[in-house]
Amino acid sequence: MPTKKRPAVTAPAEVIEQEEPGDELPGLRFNEPLSWRAGKPIPVAELLRRLQELARELREMDQEEHDRNTFTKVAKELASQNLLAHKDKGVRAWTACSLVDILRLCAPDAPFTGVQLREIFTLFVKSILPALSDPSNAYNSQHIYVLQSLSTVKSIVLLADIPQSENLILDLFTSFFDITSGSTKSSTGEQLGKNVEHEMAAILVALVDESTSLPSEVVDIIVAQFLRADPRISSGTSTGGKSKKNGAVSVPDERQSTLLMKELPPAYNMAKDICNSCPEKMTRYVSQYFNDVIMDASNSTVADGAGKRPSHRRASNDHADSDDEDEMPSGPSDDDLKELHKAHRLLRELWRAAPPVLQNVIPQLQAELSAENVQLRLLAVETLGDIVSGIGAAGPPASPVMDPSTFPTASLSETPDTLTTNNLLTTPLSPQPFSQAHPTAYANFLGRKMDKSAIIRSAWTTAIGRILMTSAGGIGLSAHEEETLVTYLAQMLVDGDEKVRSVAIKAVANFGFRDVINKLGLIGGVSKQGSVLANLADRARDRKHGVRVEGMKTLARIWGVAAGEIAAGNETVSSILGAAPSRLYDAFYANDMDIFVLLDHVSFELLLPLGFPPAKSRASKVTNGDSQRVKDSQTNGDPGSESVDADKIRTARILHLVKDLDPKAKKAFFAMQGRQGNISKIMTAFLKRCEEYNGGVMDENEAEIKSHLTKLIEWFSKTLPDPVKVSADLWKFAKMHDRRSYQLVRYSMAPESDYRTVQKAIRELTKRIESAPGNPVGLLETLTPLLYRTSLLIYNKSHVPAIVDFSRTDENGLAATAHEILKEISTQTPEVFKAHVQELCKVLEEQAPSQVKPNEPGAVDTLKACAGFAQKFPKDIPRERKFLQSLTNFALFGTPPAAAKHAVTIIMAAAEKKEMYAKDLVQKCISNFAFGSEHFLARLATLSQLRLLAPKEVNEESEAVTDIAIEQILVQVRTPACAEPQPEWEDDVDDECKAKVWALKILVNELRSSEPDSNQNIQASVYQLLDRLILEEGELSKKKDTPASHKALLRLTAARLYLKLCVKKSYDELLTSASFNNLATVAQDSHYPIRLNFVTQLKKYLGQNKLSHRFYAIVFLLAFEPAGDLREDTLTWIRARSQFFALRKNTSMETLFARLLSLLAHHPDYSNTTEDLADFTKYILFYLNPVANAENLGLIYHVAQRVKQTQDAIDPDMSENLYHLSDLAQAVIRRYEEIHGWSMQTWPGKIGLPNGLFAKLPSHTVAQEIAEKLWLPTEVADRMDELVRIKTKTKKRKSDVHNDTQTKKKSKPSTTTTTKPTPKQKSLPIRKSTKPTKTPKSKKKTQELDPLPSSERRRSGRAAGQRKTYVEKADEEDDEDMQMWDQDQPNDSSEAISEASQAVSEEEIETKPAKTGTKKTNGHNEGKGNKKATSQASAVKDKKNNDNEENNNIEDGDEDEELSDPPDSD
Repeated sequence: MPTKKRPAVTAPAEVIEQEEPGDELPGLRFNEPLSWRAGKPIPVAELLRRLQELARELREMDQEEHDRNTFTKVAKELASQNLLAHKDKGVRAWTACSLVDILRLCAPDAPFTGVQLREIFTLFVKSILPALSDPSNAYNSQHIYVLQSLSTVKSIVLLADIPQSENLILDLFTSFFDITSGSTKSSTGEQLGKNVEHEMAAILVALVDESTSLPSEVVDIIVAQFLRADPRISSGTSTGGKSKKNGAVSVPDERQSTLLMKELPPAYNMAKDICNSCPEKMTRYVSQYFNDVIMDASNSTVADGAGKRPSHRRASNDHADSDDEDEMPSGPSDDDLKELHKAHRLLRELWRAAPPVLQNVIPQLQAELSAENVQLRLLAVETLGDIVSGIGAAGPPASPVMDPSTFPTASLSETPDTLTTNNLLTTPLSPQPFSQAHPTAYANFLGRKMDKSAIIRSAWTTAIGRILMTSAGGIGLSAHEEETLVTYLAQMLVDGDEKVRSVAIKAVANFGFRDVINKLGLIGGVSKQGSVLANLADRARDRKHGVRVEGMKTLARIWGVAAGEIAAGNETVSSILGAAPSRLYDAFYANDMDIFVLLDHVSFELLLPLGFPPAKSRASKVTNGDSQRVKDSQTNGDPGSESVDADKIRTARILHLVKDLDPKAKKAFFAMQGRQGNISKIMTAFLKRCEEYNGGVMDENEAEIKSHLTKLIEWFSKTLPDPVKVSADLWKFAKMHDRRSYQLVRYSMAPESDYRTVQKAIRELTKRIESAPGNPVGLLETLTPLLYRTSLLIYNKSHVPAIVDFSRTDENGLAATAHEILKEISTQTPEVFKAHVQELCKVLEEQAPSQVKPNEPGAVDTLKACAGFAQKFPKDIPRERKFLQSLTNFALFGTPPAAAKHAVTIIMAAAEKKEMYAKDLVQKCISNFAFGSEHFLARLATLSQLRLLAPKEVNEESEAVTDIAIEQILVQVRTPACAEPQPEWEDDVDDECKAKVWALKILVNELRSSEPDSNQNIQASVYQLLDRLILEEGELSKKKDTPASHKALLRLTAARLYLKLCVKKSYDELLTSASFNNLATVAQDSHYPIRLNFVTQLKKYLGQNKLSHRFYAIVFLLAFEPAGDLREDTLTWIRARSQFFALRKNTSMETLFARLLSLLAHHPDYSNTTEDLADFTKYILFYLNPVANAENLGLIYHVAQRVKQTQDAIDPDMSENLYHLSDLAQAVIRRYEEIHGWSMQTWPGKIGLPNGLFAKLPSHTVAQEIAEKLWLPTEVADRMDELVRIKTKTKKRKSDVHNDTQTKKKSKPSTTTTTKPTPKQKSLPIRKSTKPTKTPKSKKKTQELDPLPSSERRRSGRAAGQRKTYVEKADEEDDEDMQMWDQDQPNDSSEAISEASQAVSEEEIETKPAKTGTKKTNGHNEGKGNKKATSQASAVKDKKNNDNEENNNIEDGDEDEELSDPPDSD
């Protein structure tokens, strides 16, 4: 090649400078030949010189100033093949420069024929313009000149006029897009100039604008450029044209999905400019493009595709001619779907780039919303959702990070967590509001909410979430639109399909903290029924485990992130999310072991993350790595920083969590922590047996060791889901025999381990198991919840100092909660409390009151915590005189009076000379005592506690103490009742009422501290006093002038003191059956606080086995309880106790039915009328629902029959009541059996009845007459189907539904009884009447605490529950409830622990051996029932012997109490 001899590229510029301006000639001066004869070519160098000279002259010439005819010769020579097809690049480049100038000067009439124009533009398109891809080319300036000329003069439009120029146009578009996309790069890697990109875009815009039509392939190429916004699409299919011809389809490359782009690709911008510059034409082209793709794919459901024109956009589909398609329509083929997906991705990006071009496409997309094919509808819903959200082909932006363990926590005052990222392509962008531009399509899109397909509803839900997150692509939503969409999202959370609910939860999980508050909280928070967050909280009780997992974790994560704002006192955040932990812990009552495990994970991974706060937070950079360097305290930050204390931060979070829990959830939370002590004992025994097992290699006692280890593993397996898997995993752990793992578990359980130690132990153990040889799959999944349950993560020694500090300073209003947790720690894990009890005692010394100085309000809680600790570890309480003197001051001057009570408890437990202190306190309390004197309530409280703990010292002044209690306090009425209406209940009563309560405790504690034989006169008087208070409704004054609020509290106090007395068996025996029946009516008192407090204490004592089993009969009187929460909680509790007894083969709950019938026979509302008997059916059903099952129904029926064989021992004249109720119970049981489809078996044995309630009949003849007579009125018998069905159909377990379907065929349900009472119905009170008449007396309406009048509390007090969707767990399914009322006795080992630890030596776990072991019971307790009965929710404490003494017949002369003996009193 002679290129090295050619002149420099800059030569033309030098010639131009030497040319003189001005030319008088009318035409072109250049007159040298540019053509030659064949075989005699012009040398290249000479040819280049001539072409440069010509180009120089033409460049200087202006249009309209020269004779165009002079260009004819030169134009002809330039258009010759010798120059156009010359092999030298320079020749072609300079020729092109001259040609574009000829076109410029001769415009609009080019001096070329059509053939010549074709050849000229072939040169431009295939040689000159593609060379622009290499900016380092020697002739790049000439190439750019040609480009600029074609763009400026718009000579390019001539290409559209050339016949059959489609291929040239296609090549031009392909070249330009390839150049701008970098598909053809220079060897030097030099970037293309922005001016070149601009000129290219201008040329293409001009060509599109002037062309009457564009080749379809060109449209393909233009729209394909928008897929460049998707980094996952491989570059090989960038232009789309060639790949389509070859049938190739774009393949996502997931490795490219994380690449970031700071600006849009040039090819993308070029296509965008074309669409926006020529909207009308591009609208037509784009519409035709998508019509071919979308409609052709939709038409693939046609049998053989007849009448469908072939599309160049889709690969051949020869298999569409199958015989099957001739008979019935089919969905789009795989190739069709691939093309559809690609087309819909293009739609997303086209909306972001050029919305006007989709004017005709959106209706097509709208038509897809109504397509029969699910895949087409799915594509349409997804695409429209992303279009509205401004999400392009690159996909949605990454969700904001929601990490509950970060510190400092998220704040609303910080930079908003918008969805704008560094990646421009994933930043949501919508140029205009879709809802306004296309209202019909938007309305149809919203209508997909009711689509019959769950797949479509799921995609629609995801789309709604994205629209809300992105604020419709940044355009924004009106208040109405946003509220509507949020409401729709809330509704999808309760959709009937689990997949939709799961997707809705994931949609909520994608929201950032600010959006959760400002958007999802728009229609209410967790407490607002029907809101997004409330429905999300309901998913914690969802029937599907997968949905429960997603729901609980999402809600917990949101609260964990919001915890900082809640702690800071942000009212908005607190009102929206404050109730979230309560809803989570309420799921505990579902009694599902999957939920128990889930709660463990949620608690210590999201609500209170194990690693919170991180060792190195973003608030303070730790450089020396010793941010957690103190042995018993974890700090966070720089060594000298006092503002960041990790232990205090974590403690504050715990306190805020507990503070916001409702009472029910708080019981669940404390129960979860309270189990740590018991489970840790089992774990300790398990670890010891693992060491003895030695990985399966034992020298001696092999059978015994395996047996003990098997029992322990069986116990653990019953506390977790999938017992088989748990058992296998624990055997793997034992066979691994990793002694370091054993020690790590012990570290996590040890009371002396600080939080840092526990945290590191759990993490190291996790890593060891993950890296263990053989990688035991599933072992970590089993061990993790056990670690959470056994580790001291909440009640940790590192937290106690911070809790004490909060209790003293009341920082952020956490003092009350801190005191509450201190009390729990002192009772549940007193070993943790030991290290800090000295500090608490010093606090008490500082806060001690005096005659003139009151103590701080929080001191009473500190005293209560120390009192609980002192009773268990009296030797660890300081005995310095100063401290004891401070306690004495609390006993004499403490406020409230409970402070004095707890101070006395500590003195009596810890003081060495407790007798001296007791005598001194008694003397000071009775000396110059006068009602109303200063601190007189503290004195009464001190005397009350001394009566219980130091009876000998008080007895020396017994007369004075009794005189104070009775004469000066109880019989006096200093605040007489007023004529004006008074509140019947007050939460804060006056000092007189408080004094009377303490006076009653003084009298009762005298009995509790002694045996009945030693004080028969006193006990008779006290019992008579308590009876009178209950019978007279709290009235003691002969003038009947006691204020109503005083009477209510005194009545409650009398009932509760009766329960305390009956804890001791000797005093329980003194409670006559008549008095017991009177006591039972308190459960139906007209005041809700009285009922609530009495029933709560009753269940607490029964759960702790402090009371005899006859007290269980009282709880069944809550059948007409109007407060739904109390009634349902009690029903759940009864069910749990029934399961507990059934597991141990104890028939106490079944034989209790006789006591219930006796109690109902003496009920003040009872009469033998038809209406009352029908009404009392509800009591019987309230008993059967939680107690009866297919196995024990025969025994219950036998008990009902047995009652009819006796007479009433309390009042023989009322025996007929028993016979009526016996027949009623038998009829109800038989109908109950039919409804449930059970087959009742005849009870083969004999049972005895308590002779205190039932007596022998005088003769066989009388017994025969009673047995043969039908006591149940015919009217009641005829209504039995209606009564039993109405009472049982309100709430039903799904497992029983199939049983009812058969019954429904047998009898028709009544439609009138449920809406109208019978005309003769009368309102009956819930409390007994003191008059002998059976006519019930009217009662006043309960004050604001009761929603219903007292007259409705027995008959129609059942409030209509709110309707729930079937996806939620009904409360009736809460088969067993963790005995929250058991927590006051933390040292009592549960029966389950006793069973599991029988393989452990007595020095390891001191517990009473279980009677039943771990053997499964038969019948309904096998399988799932047995598993549930041993779960945490039913592992209640029970030390009673299973003697079944009630099986003795009444003829044997048994005493009234037929059940097993209660344990000794406390």
